[in-house]
Amino acid sequence: MKNRIIKISGIFCLAILVLLGMSLSSQIAKKAELDPYKLEIPEGFPEPIIPENNLLTSERIELGRMLFYDPVLSIDSTVSCASCHKQDLAFADDVHISPGVEDRLAARNAPTLTNVVYNPTVLFDGFLETLEKQILVPIQEHAEFAHNIVDISEKLAKDSTYSSMSWRAYERKIDPFVITRSISSFERTLISGNSKYDQEVFQKKDVLSKSEKRGMNLFFDKLECAECHSGFNFTNFSTQNNGLYEVYEDTGRMRATKLEEDRAMFKVPTLRNIELTAPYMHDGSIATLDEVIDHYQSGGKNHVNKSDKIQPFTLTKREKKDLINFLKCLTDDDFISNPDFSNPFE
Repeated sequence: MKNRIIKISGIFCLAILVLLGMSLSSQIAKKAELDPYKLEIPEGFPEPIIPENNLLTSERIELGRMLFYDPVLSIDSTVSCASCHKQDLAFADDVHISPGVEDRLAARNAPTLTNVVYNPTVLFDGFLETLEKQILVPIQEHAEFAHNIVDISEKLAKDSTYSSMSWRAYERKIDPFVITRSISSFERTLISGNSKYDQEVFQKKDVLSKSEKRGMNLFFDKLECAECHSGFNFTNFSTQNNGLYEVYEDTGRMRATKLEEDRAMFKVPTLRNIELTAPYMHDGSIATLDEVIDHYQSGGKNHVNKSDKIQPFTLTKREKKDLINFLKCLTDDDFISNPDFSNPFE
């Protein structure tokens, strides 16, 4: 009898160990599955700051990529994030104002998403601090998606694919938290750092032509463009007035702060992939790089908040061509063709 009890006890203990082992294996597999995704940081770039409450994983990024390209986020399922932020245009658009649902037009040009992981603020106001908050803006804007994120969540929860992806990525049913954080995760992977400029400066390759090198010298030295378009990402992230108009229809940062000192102040954009992101300015009012340079050569229009850095200057025809050739060196062909950033539904 005693031997039988010992035998049964042994079997029971073995069963417990097996179950514990299975549970432990499951936990290990789950942990491995959700280990942080390692971003490929280009030479010369710093490590970006990723929010602790939304660390990158492959599951989160893939879910975000699907939502980024899915028009289900708009009220009539006709417009997606990718409708206004196209990969072949460095995640910008080629119209002065991108149409939303029912072809409604907002007030501002769609900015590039190039390297948004490094942006301390988002939107032309330079006011919102996170991508997670920004994603709510187009969803609720009447001229963009005109939708409600709670209603979107309820609709997506009925989709078995999205439902299972949400549980894998965030261990919860799909909801506003999951939607905003997964799209942010995908957008944080949109890193561009392999242009000719990067190859020349950071990778130490001799790839720039004489004209491009002359243009680079103009940009950094004679014209001091890097006063605002500085650093590895060609922006100091400040808000400035560049004298585009004497009277602005758009109040700029003042829309958020209500301060007169912020009237017609807009965030300095990155110049990376600038060749692909025309038309330019917050309202898409300037069509070409040639015209952009003309604007700055003129010294801009008088405005009470115009930056004192905007002063008239003169370029020869060759200098102007050299400067444009340099700006085109900021185009990253790998970025706009990277399959990891492409439409997963195609």
